[in-house]
Amino acid sequence: MNVGQRAIDRIRRWRWTEFQLLIVPAVLSLVGMLIVIVVPTQNLSFTWRDLWMSLLFIGLLYASHFFLGATQRGADQVLLPVVGGITGLGMIMIQRLQLSLVRTYPTAGYDNVASKQMLWITIGVGMLIGTLIASRDLVWLRRYKYTWAVIGIGLVAATLVFGKDLNGSGIKLWFQFGPVAFQPSELLKIVLVIFLAGYLYDIRDLLALKTRIGPFVLPPVPYLLPMVAVWSLAMLLFIIQKDLGSALLFFGIFLAMIYVATSKPLYVVAGVLAFFAGSTVMYFLFPVVQLRLGIWLNPWPYASGSGYQFVQALYAYATGGALGTGFGYGSPAWVPAIHTDFVFAAIGEELGLAGTLATVCFFLLLIYRGYHIALRARDNFHQLLAVGLSTILGLQTLIILGGATGMVPLTGITLPFVSYGGSSLLTNFIIIGLLLRISALTAAVEERKVPAPAPAAPVLPQAVPAGPAPP
Repeated sequence: MNVGQRAIDRIRRWRWTEFQLLIVPAVLSLVGMLIVIVVPTQNLSFTWRDLWMSLLFIGLLYASHFFLGATQRGADQVLLPVVGGITGLGMIMIQRLQLSLVRTYPTAGYDNVASKQMLWITIGVGMLIGTLIASRDLVWLRRYKYTWAVIGIGLVAATLVFGKDLNGSGIKLWFQFGPVAFQPSELLKIVLVIFLAGYLYDIRDLLALKTRIGPFVLPPVPYLLPMVAVWSLAMLLFIIQKDLGSALLFFGIFLAMIYVATSKPLYVVAGVLAFFAGSTVMYFLFPVVQLRLGIWLNPWPYASGSGYQFVQALYAYATGGALGTGFGYGSPAWVPAIHTDFVFAAIGEELGLAGTLATVCFFLLLIYRGYHIALRARDNFHQLLAVGLSTILGLQTLIILGGATGMVPLTGITLPFVSYGGSSLLTNFIIIGLLLRISALTAAVEERKVPAPAPAAPVLPQAVPAGPAPP
């Protein structure tokens, strides 16, 4: 094959679907930023300097695309555009909220929130590329599963002694190094999934064993004890820290991965019963649980105190209506912590029901692609890992959207790729990097297993029978 033919084949195999889909988040970020800049001033004059975040974001998207095309050609082509759309929406909303917060609270230090978020997005894309480079073979993650678990749990435990309370809630959840703060529980999400995937993969044959005690048939409990012990220790640390959102998230991840590994509904039923029993105990032990449950059931008696945030969010949804007030015409700063816990309320106010449904659709597509990657995986470890990582994104989205709309009690976790926060952004980009790598490995296996088509047999001219001799 000559050089020209190889170049033509390379062009044909390029990730053109991803290239075209990335136009949507690119246009979204550029047009959205223009609207955010123009609407408050009612002045159509602007410079390219005003659009630096959008231009940098578009450059990051296509830099990631070309990197994937050069090194991960078989990776999923929908995942990056969907993540780009969600992240672009988050970037626009943080910029919009910064303008509102600075106008409402001029001395509170909100004047660089958007630039910090853009910095974290840039580092996050770098972490995504770094994850793809470091995870050429995911076997090393499984091999050191106990090491990862010890590191993750140790970091979370260290916050009890060395942690900082940055939001005045009385809970030490962060490590602070100068101007940079990091929340170890975000990293523990990935670490726990790697540990569970590796351990379940190692005992996959033993899970079929049964132990009969009288009329009861029990699973191989001795083989499950190390996994349950590690998970219980993580849950205990979260409960001690009163980080109930992370505790609920980890509990759901554990149940999902156990069910996928065993296909036994018994584990899910037992887990749900244990969840309700544990929730009842926590309700009587922790006043904060009683308070959040009371606000969830009826926020209006708490409207001037602990329930003020949620009540203002309800007003924001009502103000937005079906189509929203439009960028720059709402008052999202009236909702406390609008850029972290309640960014979905800002979307509801300024983009309305249409904007919130579009956001939910983005997340549904993201979670669908994650589980699609898991279904296509040719290795049990890769499959369990993809399921766990996708469940992180799905449950975190469900918990925060449910809490922001009153479907479940409010917990203090962030909306992936949208809320302000560096720790969450970095871990979520690492998750996307791992999912892309799993899909690339699956594509490589499928390419090796598909046999090359056999060359077609040459078609020989058929002999024409001689007709009768002419008279």
